[in-house]
Amino acid sequence: MRKIYNMLMMITKLLWSKMEMEEIARWAYIAFLVIAIVMGLAIGYMAYDKRAEVYLGDGWNDPDVSDYNGWITLIMLILGIIIGITSITAKEVTPFLIATIALIVAAAANVWLPLGNIHELLFYWADGILRYIVAFAAPAAVIISIKSVLAMAKD
Repeated sequence: MRKIYNMLMMITKLLWSKMEMEEIARWAYIAFLVIAIVMGLAIGYMAYDKRAEVYLGDGWNDPDVSDYNGWITLIMLILGIIIGITSITAKEVTPFLIATIALIVAAAANVWLPLGNIHELLFYWADGILRYIVAFAAPAAVIISIKSVLAMAKD
């Protein structure tokens, strides 16, 4: 057991020394994005399945789906806060904020609704993925905006 622990510590030190903080943050952002996509697919399927089981309504309103949706949204908010505090550099602020605004507008416009005409599951998947990406990007954008305003106030 001790050998495994020593080996893991050695690998961690090696990776940490070779990766700079920017690279770690980039990989963390990609990992969090993948988590948002996977959770959007999973919860989107649950919402579709509950809609079909219980009643022909909105599956997002089912109590089971609503509970999972709340917990995953909380996790995505925490991950977004982590990214907002640690990873966005000064040169990435404007593109990140513009991309976040585009995501929020797309989520508010409910642009995925026509996918339900093809197959309702496609709508639930797209809606779930977009929900969690926005839940991840929005707190990061708020933190970055506050950092930017504070930087401007200093000048």
